[in-house]
Amino acid sequence: MTLMKSWVESANNAQTPFPLNNLPYGVFTTNALEARCGVAIGDMILDLSAAEEEGLVLLAEDPVFDVPYWNDVMELGSEAWDALRARLIELLEDGAPEQAAVAPHLVPMDEARMELPMVVAEYTDFYAGKHHATNIGTMFRGTENALPPNWLHIPIGYNGRASSVVVSGTDITRPNGQLKAPDADMPTFGPCKRLDIELEMGAIVGTASELGHPVTVAQADEMIFGYVLLNDWSARDIQAWEYQPLGPFQAKAFATSISPWIVTRAALEPFRTSTPEREKELLPYLQEPKPMLYDIDLSVTMKPEGGTDTTICETNYKEMYYSAPQQLAHHASSGCAMTPGDLLGSGTISGPEKHQRGSLIELSWGGKEPITLDTGATRSFIEDGDTLTLHGAAKGDGYQIGFGTCTGTIKPAVKFP
Repeated sequence: MTLMKSWVESANNAQTPFPLNNLPYGVFTTNALEARCGVAIGDMILDLSAAEEEGLVLLAEDPVFDVPYWNDVMELGSEAWDALRARLIELLEDGAPEQAAVAPHLVPMDEARMELPMVVAEYTDFYAGKHHATNIGTMFRGTENALPPNWLHIPIGYNGRASSVVVSGTDITRPNGQLKAPDADMPTFGPCKRLDIELEMGAIVGTASELGHPVTVAQADEMIFGYVLLNDWSARDIQAWEYQPLGPFQAKAFATSISPWIVTRAALEPFRTSTPEREKELLPYLQEPKPMLYDIDLSVTMKPEGGTDTTICETNYKEMYYSAPQQLAHHASSGCAMTPGDLLGSGTISGPEKHQRGSLIELSWGGKEPITLDTGATRSFIEDGDTLTLHGAAKGDGYQIGFGTCTGTIKPAVKFP
């Protein structure tokens, strides 16, 4: 597919993350407007609340765009999602007959503040990137025991905290927790000293599944409303002490950042690609009927306070061993009910090369090999004042499908008790 032309001139630039091919969904506010739904087009946002009020976009009998979340649209189902995208293309494509009616409802992005695009119902994080899992396992268990026995058969996950999911740009407070040095008899309580990122994609569940009823991988794919960039901030030293036997808890509960724009499956369709070749055949309920991953270039930049950005990681979403539909199908396989607004974190996305590692614990190999930033500063883990930013885009023929950035700046821990 090539670039689709729009009468919004900024959407026709090959460098914009938001061409007509994309049309991602978000929630925005301005000094004059309360939070409401919008769609990104070039360097503008189409105010869908105003467009709905004027009858330009009608999806249901009752308004669905006058609220600060996309959950109401999700619940309408995939036919409504397709109808909305078709109508938006009709309104914004080059030569659209209703251009004059739509133009007054475009808001410049630089005048808007972005909010969380949906009410996060539940949050589940997975451990589904093979290179990341192998690196972590090698560090702590050695090469021969890097992957747990179940890893090649099942997308491992844990239930996180929806309450601490925040939109890009939200400052992150360094967490406190229990820490125990290897040679200490007793743990201590205090600020995390090994604060880290996890470069992930987030899949947003759009339609529900019924309690007690599993879904197929194909059905799971149809249930996904769209994707965001996701940074699952991690307190590695807190995690090392607490995670046995039940896995991460406070080390992951303090913050998870997501990008502000939900990129739809329809926008990503030209970039579908297959998961890697299997080392062990998956059980039938996890086998994919078609390619379920996407070719999305990803990177991370790090900027110390007062400094400049350094790119510390470059990888691709296609490195994942398990796709989001597989993760969702497994999540529902017990009969667990899935809900519109559920957020599934992919797990850290690392590639086979060092520069493709999606976390600092991998990049610095547990702190033993600090990385050097362009400023000359070195880092093993994140320091106060550092800003971490995730970037992502699928690259097409003369266009790209972007997500907006996912960024957070670390603030000092709260003194407690």
